[in-house]
Amino acid sequence: MANTRPTLLIVEDDEGLQAQLKWAYDDFDVVIAGNREAALAALRAEEPPVVTLDLGLPPDPDGTSEGFAVLEAIMAMKPDTKVIVASGHGARESALRAIEQGAYDFYQKPVDIDTLGLIVQRAYRLHQIESENRRLADKVGEDRTVLGSMITAAPEMGKVARTIERVAPTNVSVMLLGASGTGKELLAKGLHQASDRRSGAFIAINCAAIPENLLESELFGHEKGAFTGAVKTTEGKIELADGGTLFLDEVGDIPLPLQVKLLRFLQERTIERIGGRKPIAVDTRIVCATHQDLEAMIGEGTFREDLYYRLAEIVVKVPTLSERPGDAVLLAKHFLARFSAEMNPHVKGFAPDALSAIDNWGWPGNVRELENRVKRAVIMADGKLVGAEDLDLLDTDEDGADLALNLKTAREQADRRMIRQALARTEGNISNTAKLLGISRPTLYDLLKQYDLQA
Repeated sequence: MANTRPTLLIVEDDEGLQAQLKWAYDDFDVVIAGNREAALAALRAEEPPVVTLDLGLPPDPDGTSEGFAVLEAIMAMKPDTKVIVASGHGARESALRAIEQGAYDFYQKPVDIDTLGLIVQRAYRLHQIESENRRLADKVGEDRTVLGSMITAAPEMGKVARTIERVAPTNVSVMLLGASGTGKELLAKGLHQASDRRSGAFIAINCAAIPENLLESELFGHEKGAFTGAVKTTEGKIELADGGTLFLDEVGDIPLPLQVKLLRFLQERTIERIGGRKPIAVDTRIVCATHQDLEAMIGEGTFREDLYYRLAEIVVKVPTLSERPGDAVLLAKHFLARFSAEMNPHVKGFAPDALSAIDNWGWPGNVRELENRVKRAVIMADGKLVGAEDLDLLDTDEDGADLALNLKTAREQADRRMIRQALARTEGNISNTAKLLGISRPTLYDLLKQYDLQA
């Protein structure tokens, strides 16, 4: 039978104490390290949940510098590790510094094995609880994804996802309408992955980011010698997406002359490269997006009506982040987990004032603004929790101005919003949601049923 006992790493240079400690823990596989190099090698190889660390290590056995260097390295490499620090040097000062640097606990030498054993057991149990909480939180995140990777718990986005899943197997052209930063490209990728073209390429191009004189070449390609600098034949984005999906972001920025050529492709499913004379058959599905009012542009003569109806066989309106109650907190937690792992492992979560500010902010820049603020906050945060100040958010409540005048309607809107926000904060835990809202669990269940909400 495989050994399932957890590993305990003991970092201690005293050989007599090493032998004494090695056989003192029946519930653990004990690994001994006598210096920094051996300790960090064992940390990488064994990933122990708990470490006991003597601060007096060579080459500074009478001081604490080497021990604190080991503690700092452990916290940088595996910040979830529970480190129990031991020292006989300036106990109070060492204890304060160790806890400040992330140690779980501190005990003063000489060692009392029974007392240390209790501390080790307690540290291990806490590590287990935290690991299980992270696993459940990750599972909640998985359960709250649509179209493969889009995180949401809002019915508004669920409706969008269901529409896209329904049209994905077809070949109709889809137009995504929504403000900048709402995740239109992510939805387009989800549509591609849900379609029969998933094995083909997904090619994206931002029509507003490419100069007008280069956009035609980007879309349709060019033959060698077609213009100055055309030193070789180059395929355009439409051709590169043959058998797959082409995503035209900010399609409203395509100039009128190029709109004619795009319309011809949609009608005939053939293209001609710049400088070319031979039509090339291309099987590419077009998905486009814009934040502009194309119908108004048609009236102004800046967008072709016939092209609009070719591109907009199915129109999907993407809600802003402020129209998706509770999603801001869900997404913020997702971004924090990602960025902290990459850039600042000491950051563990959000302070209560940050969660309140995230809930109440209007998010004019939508998901892109949220991602940027969380990324900056994780990089700049000094403590383990990101606060509202780190996010540079004012804790204001903007809801009041938008509530309907009808009291019953206003109350229902407020209830729905608060329940969604509470569910997002507690990651769907019914008991914690009820406590946060100050109501009983049966009352919460009744409200969930009344408002057709899901935990």
